Amino acid sequence: MQKILVMTVRVFCCSLVLYLPLRAQLPPCPGSQAAPEMSQGVSAYKDQRYPLAAEHFQAATQLDPSCANAWLYLGNAYLQQYIPGATSAENQAIAEKAYEQYQKVLDQQPENQQAIESIASLYFHQKKLEEARIWYEKLAIVNPDSKVAFYTLGVLAWTISYQACNDARVKMEMKPEDPGPLKDAAVREALRNKYLPMVQEGIDHLNRAIEIDVEYDDAMSYLNLLYRQRADLENTPEEYQADIAKADEWVQKALDTRKQKKSPQP
Repeated sequence: MQKILVMTVRVFCCSLVLYLPLRAQLPPCPGSQAAPEMSQGVSAYKDQRYPLAAEHFQAATQLDPSCANAWLYLGNAYLQQYIPGATSAENQAIAEKAYEQYQKVLDQQPENQQAIESIASLYFHQKKLEEARIWYEKLAIVNPDSKVAFYTLGVLAWTISYQACNDARVKMEMKPEDPGPLKDAAVREALRNKYLPMVQEGIDHLNRAIEIDVEYDDAMSYLNLLYRQRADLENTPEEYQADIAKADEWVQKALDTRKQKKSPQP
């Protein structure tokens, strides 16, 4: 089983891109007295001079607090300075500054997708997975066609449930290649009650992501993982084998899709 996991899963953090280009469709406060500062901030941002960009966007928010894009761009400028995985106080302070600006955007525009997605991504990179799940659920509500939202919800379902289930395998002295389900019925039932609904929701979310993008091979890979997760929580060997068969199907679909995407188009 572990070989399949390694072969089919890409490093998820790489798929949560923290780099946010300034969207051309978001005018930088036209007609506002903040426009000059916004223009200078955008120029610095495009040159990847994020601290300088933040200074200009901060000035823009002071000149025109009603300009939601000034707060949004300021959040983006802080976001680019955040280092995923770094635990220093300085890095955490940068994350908090980004959160504050995005919250101010949402005060004016409660359904601003970039602000919601940025907060969700920050929580994920800080390993605040439950908070990330809540914010990706908000994104899915605001944009029911966001494949990123549904994909990430599926990934979170696997990430949150995997460790406990894998620890149970280790305690039961079950090798990775040993077939399931988990052989201790009492432990299995406890894990079923806690994680099975989450696993099933994750499967549903990933299926929705694939409905949105039929070539979403990363989502297919995580469907494989979630079916394997569900298999260990089943009550009978027959149910276990049925889930493993579905997982294998998704492995093959992911491989076929990647191969097709790499093939020269006529």
